[in-house]
Amino acid sequence: MIPRLDDNAQDLLRDLAPTVLGALLRRYRDFGGCEDAVQEALLAAAMQWPKQGMPENPRGWLMTVATRRLTDQIRADTARRLREHMVVSLIPADEQIALAADAAGVNERDETLDLYFMCSHPALSPASQIALTLRVMGGLTTGEIARAFMVPEATMAQRLTRAKLTIKAAGRTFPELTAGDRKARLPIVLKVLYLTFNEGYTATGGAALYRVDLSNEAIRVARLLLRLLPDQPEVGGLLALMLLTDARRPARTGPNGELIPLGEQVRSHWNQERISEGTWILERALAQGAVGPYQVQAAIAALHDEAPSTEATDWPQILALYELLRFQDNPMVSLSRAIALAMVNGPEAGLAALDELALDPRISNHHRLTAARAHLLERAGHHAEAIEEYRRAAQRTTNTPERDYLLLHAARLSDSLRLSSCTTSSGI
Repeated sequence: MIPRLDDNAQDLLRDLAPTVLGALLRRYRDFGGCEDAVQEALLAAAMQWPKQGMPENPRGWLMTVATRRLTDQIRADTARRLREHMVVSLIPADEQIALAADAAGVNERDETLDLYFMCSHPALSPASQIALTLRVMGGLTTGEIARAFMVPEATMAQRLTRAKLTIKAAGRTFPELTAGDRKARLPIVLKVLYLTFNEGYTATGGAALYRVDLSNEAIRVARLLLRLLPDQPEVGGLLALMLLTDARRPARTGPNGELIPLGEQVRSHWNQERISEGTWILERALAQGAVGPYQVQAAIAALHDEAPSTEATDWPQILALYELLRFQDNPMVSLSRAIALAMVNGPEAGLAALDELALDPRISNHHRLTAARAHLLERAGHHAEAIEEYRRAAQRTTNTPERDYLLLHAARLSDSLRLSSCTTSSGI
């Protein structure tokens, strides 16, 4: 039997990979080569650590192995082009020692944040910047990124391949980041963190409802970003949104990992510390003047968090805030607006909004649109149609807890409908 890394070691490798990649990029400016070297180092760790034990300095170990792999690759490429002398100028003999020494100071500088900005390379389109960063930094699979973008997996695979080829063609163009660079690339970094958190909060596939590693990492990087750019209100808005949303996580699943919808959650189980911190950060961000979409979404999350129940939620205020987001190109926000519209003006109004949203090919076949339609049909009393929509939504999701909940709800509604029919026919 081949020894395998335990969960703690796997989590450690996942956390260390971006910092190692960032350190290599800062020194060598070769995105493709550095990424390949880090992947090989991670594979070596997965093979060697279970047999030999974890090294005292895991980051230093990964850095040393990745540097050797990168050095070997540069030498091989140079040899093929008959330019052996370039190896000496590019990779001084003492540089590997310097890198290993850098690795020991894991707390001296967090490379992660710089790497987020580096991945937002100006040679790439914004969509490719986001996709590439999600792949490299978030560790998301091509399928997960495709679902986040609401495009076919094959399309996303091509997009990622083109992005890497573009970076390679651009050459070693990763100069030191200036304040202007960070400001210009900030919207992309924020979008990446937003999508990473969303995938962590509700995974697009798999046996678990959420991936805590992703949501926690997005929150961690957002905290770093707020310390770096405290005068950017949308940074605070995004961090507040994450905290206010993640505060509900303890109540979102039952003892067996089953999904518990918002209306059925025990709100006393919500994380009050995160709610307090998120509210404080949001108030600071709003006081800075310019209000952006992340701050608006955070304000909506705050209204949900302060409400004692779904019925007692300030839905008119939430709908008013969603109206501010109507021109944002975000189908999921539009979906949430339709639900708020239904809570204020009735389910038929919400269904009409969903019908309009279904014209968007990015979301027309998405399980959440179908599930929302089922919910509003149920509220409108169209139970037979609702049952079919719940079942259709279950077929469209690849997240097991979501699928199980949708099927269970459809079964319960079907039983209730059958019982009601029997009662009516018997004249009771």
